[in-house]
Amino acid sequence: MSEGFQPAPNPSIAQTQAARTPGRAHVLVIGNEKGGSGKSTTALHIAVALMGEGSRVATLDLDARQGTLSRYIENRAAYARRKDIELAMPIHAAVPLSTLSDRAATEADETARFEAALEPALIAADFVIVDTPGSDTHLSRTAHVWADTLLTPLNDSFIDLDLLARVDPDTLKIVRPSIYAEAVWKQRQLRALQGRRPVDWVVMRNRLSSLAARNKRDMGTVIEALAKRVGFRVAAGLSERVIYKELFLSGLTLLDLKRGGGGPSLTLSHVAARQEVRDLVAALNLPTAPAPEPGAAPATAPATPAQPPAG
Repeated sequence: MSEGFQPAPNPSIAQTQAARTPGRAHVLVIGNEKGGSGKSTTALHIAVALMGEGSRVATLDLDARQGTLSRYIENRAAYARRKDIELAMPIHAAVPLSTLSDRAATEADETARFEAALEPALIAADFVIVDTPGSDTHLSRTAHVWADTLLTPLNDSFIDLDLLARVDPDTLKIVRPSIYAEAVWKQRQLRALQGRRPVDWVVMRNRLSSLAARNKRDMGTVIEALAKRVGFRVAAGLSERVIYKELFLSGLTLLDLKRGGGGPSLTLSHVAARQEVRDLVAALNLPTAPAPEPGAAPATAPATPAQPPAG
């Protein structure tokens, strides 16, 4: 275990998110330092689920190079225009990397860019969903400090689990927390120093196999042990389904599909997948959004292209 690393206090107790700071959005950061874990797909599905409940949602894309979430939302707006239909749209902004050469200046610039995008979203929305890159960047670390809820998608593989813990291959005992777990701990420390509430960290097991395979069972055993040691909750995520890849080009989510409503035909498999999304949102235990005041602005933005990058 790295010097100075300590387990989180009361790690087996889920943080309550019943209280909300008046006039300020709840920040959900989706973070994992490994690419291909389904962060952008998860982000938009959660956003659409929350908007379907009447919440105002803003999304921030910190992965400026790949921009998957931004493209997903652009595709959604384009589909709505082509089909002349109404689709719930989040308020969206992308935060580009700094182009400065000096490291200190670069980090200060990126912090300013992030806060410039976040601050209006905190006022305009009930929830802000932040999609982070699959690598360790200053922007990602900054976002983690702001997280009220941190959601880490984890493919059901010991390759992905290696980001959270080093595991003895013979005994499946946890040798020590790994790089991402330690990074989250450091961001928790910074958040505590700023006097903010503890972050509720949720690890979701993505791309679960429907078969009772040995790997699935072993992964469950190790993750549950690590949750108690490091301090996160475990939630079931999204299964491996081709439909997620198909929906990207149209910007749709499983929650948009209806029988006879256009887009891919709704099958029993899609119904089951849609329930997975709803179960995930329920497992996050997010605070209830305040009821809109009479005459308030709509809960979602119109179906228009995403806003230009902040900064």
